[in-house]
Amino acid sequence: MADWIPKTRLGQMVLNGEITTMSDALATKLPLREAEIVDILLPDMKDEVIDLNMVQRMTDSGRRVRFAATCIVGNGDGFVGIGRAKGKEVGPSIKKAIDNAKLNIIEIKRGCGSWECGCGKPHSLPFEIIGETGSVSVFIKPAPRGIGLAVGDVAKSLLTMAGVTDAWGFARGNTKTKVNYAMATYEALRMTSAMRVTDEQVKKLNIVSGPVGMTEPESGFTEDE
Repeated sequence: MADWIPKTRLGQMVLNGEITTMSDALATKLPLREAEIVDILLPDMKDEVIDLNMVQRMTDSGRRVRFAATCIVGNGDGFVGIGRAKGKEVGPSIKKAIDNAKLNIIEIKRGCGSWECGCGKPHSLPFEIIGETGSVSVFIKPAPRGIGLAVGDVAKSLLTMAGVTDAWGFARGNTKTKVNYAMATYEALRMTSAMRVTDEQVKKLNIVSGPVGMTEPESGFTEDE
């Protein structure tokens, strides 16, 4: 990052140390147009390729082959993003899709919204969320600790990247279309940040936005419970 020269106002603020967290960067409402900003503020970001297709098209000069990649990124603690890209080669297409996913990073809300739990820790979602893309609709509900992610594989990847450890969910439509399934799940997670909550709900459901630094054990329960 030593040779990075920011081209946007947000990038300059990050490089100068005026903004030190991703939450503060998103709170400025300034457009996120440089992937380096995410690399600096979220150095522990992970990425995953969820879909890679070869696209062929006939032109006057012959058959033209390109690759379409869909990737997700997340830090496992409140931030997740999704991006798509096309290119002539696999490697550059995936790298571009990852960079686009970083530019689409969102901060989600987590909580303990399951009436069966009441543990008071932000391990799940604070309320039911719904996302739609194309023919696919995704419904995700809060679950008690220990349930894990009872959702489809694509939704599970996104929820894991976002830092949600317990949830129930189902989808309607053509879920075999991974891109639409992933985008619908992403839109559902976006709803957590868009929905307004009262102070009473924040206290009752222990709603937190962004990172909490909490690592859940695989079983969902601590040893002293």
